[in-house]
Amino acid sequence: MRTLSLMIAALAILAGCQAKEDKVIAITFDDGPNVTTTVKMLDMLEKHGVTASFFVNGMHINEESAKVMKRAYDMGCDIENHSYSHLAMSGLSEEELIKEIESTSALIEKYTGEAPQFFRPPYIDCNQKMMETIPLTFICGHGCEDWLPEVSAQERARRQIEAAVDGRIMLLHDMPGNDNTVEALDIIIPELKKQGYRFVTISELFKLKNEPLTPHSCIMYSVVPEQQ
Repeated sequence: MRTLSLMIAALAILAGCQAKEDKVIAITFDDGPNVTTTVKMLDMLEKHGVTASFFVNGMHINEESAKVMKRAYDMGCDIENHSYSHLAMSGLSEEELIKEIESTSALIEKYTGEAPQFFRPPYIDCNQKMMETIPLTFICGHGCEDWLPEVSAQERARRQIEAAVDGRIMLLHDMPGNDNTVEALDIIIPELKKQGYRFVTISELFKLKNEPLTPHSCIMYSVVPEQQ
């Protein structure tokens, strides 16, 4: 299943390389995996025939949620690192930082067979020590306050659609109970498809843009290539 998904993605990338006018965008989710909202997000992605990237917390990975994470991986989605404990990490020691990252990466590799290449800091809390210590490429993205229940699905969709540009990384959350974002995706995806966007994973986005991975740098991407 994963092999078929990757073959389809590779053909899409080849087609994208041949079409200079092609616009691509990456949906990403933080704070999973779980057996409720993550499942609904995957159902919505399947409904629209697109993939996304899931930045997971190690503390949420257990035997049941790992099955959901593996489903995402088999669909062709990326599984990336969002720390183990979801702490504000700028105050942690180097040893604590390494433990947060390595424990989560090990769980991801255990259940998917593939280690992550990208990291999103919880709360986008980041400093130079983290950049120098964590051996992954740092990702930010454009958010829409979708962790706030008072922000409606329609408002979330509006903010993401209006911010769309070629190479954009869209930052959303699949935390339990976040059904407004599930509903927002049902608006976002068809509208951006109508505008000519193609949805890709984080790893596909970097390959399409010929952007090298940048561990131990001072770069945190919201658009690829990063706009200076």
